[in-house]
Amino acid sequence: MKKKFNWKKKTAIFIGRFQLFHDGHKKIFLNALKKNKQVAILVMDSYLFKKKNPFKFNFVKKKINIALKNYKSKYTIIKIPAVSEVVYGRSVGYKIRKIKLSKKIENISATQIRKSMKK
Repeated sequence: MKKKFNWKKKTAIFIGRFQLFHDGHKKIFLNALKKNKQVAILVMDSYLFKKKNPFKFNFVKKKINIALKNYKSKYTIIKIPAVSEVVYGRSVGYKIRKIKLSKKIENISATQIRKSMKK
């Protein structure tokens, strides 16, 4: 029987537009997965801003699924609105952690990837 994402298990949350999902995103995903065993990928539905975000949610989801095909039971993808702020009131049992990446990975730009696709 194929394992499924476990909604009762502690989970990392990874929020982004993922316009396109690239190696930097994958490295963050893998780092979060190593520590948390599963990840909820929250994809902002930011297609309304087409110039900056040309890909619709279903296309983004498809590309993420292709990139993470070896981790099927370890993540779920959830569509969320275009986030302007993440807030919380007090310590409630979870952490907010920035994952440090190499400069080479941090310099990957989905905008540049999209521009190169148009050539």
